[in-house]
Amino acid sequence: MNTGENPRICAVVPAYDNPHTVGPTVRGILARGLPVVLVDDGSDTPARDACRELAEEQRVDLVRRERNGGKGAAVKQGMERARALGYTHAFQIDGDAQHDLDAVPAFLECARAHPDALVLGAPEYGADAPKSRTFARRFMLFWVALETGRRGAVQDAMIGFRIYPIDAALATRTASDRMGFDVEILVRLVRAGLPVHNLPVGVRYLSPAEGGVSHFRMVRDNLAFSALHARLTTAFALAWIGKRLGLRLGSTP
Repeated sequence: MNTGENPRICAVVPAYDNPHTVGPTVRGILARGLPVVLVDDGSDTPARDACRELAEEQRVDLVRRERNGGKGAAVKQGMERARALGYTHAFQIDGDAQHDLDAVPAFLECARAHPDALVLGAPEYGADAPKSRTFARRFMLFWVALETGRRGAVQDAMIGFRIYPIDAALATRTASDRMGFDVEILVRLVRAGLPVHNLPVGVRYLSPAEGGVSHFRMVRDNLAFSALHARLTTAFALAWIGKRLGLRLGSTP
């Protein structure tokens, strides 16, 4: 599908067990004139009911996954659904209400002006941001710069507030289905030559009393990120060496 000069953009909202934030997030997106594909990634009853009510009450296309498959799996299925509905671009906005939706118009304007580009959020953190999260994101940028060969092209590799050209995103065949998805897909898109635009977006961390839910698991997810970077750097290094020697080394990571 050709993105064309007038891209059709919808929001793809992955949601998993966040019944208190998915409603405000989706309603806030709709209030800014953006249609929504909502992907319920196997939530338990409270969040499942919240997603169903949104589909019944609002202009929401609901994709219901019977089992939790991970954020990446949800976003990929959401993009497939968006493409089937005729959209050319997916605005991934996580359903955790962390991102300032007042940034939506600027992101849409950028995507329409640069339809072949990846538009990424550059987070502006408040005082409530955990220091472990900000450190982890800085550390991630080191690896992303190494893997893409474009230092500074990406200002944040993990943010769930970004616009993809759908065809280019799905063509990457990104393997990660969980939190590594956000990192892997942007590495692949940057390596494929997509221009990158980083735009500021405010980020806040909600307390449990406000409905904040974190699905990050320190040991499991850090091990998964380490395995992802090892896989990407090794495969890309073999491909680079093979190109210099005129050989086919390794396989697509």
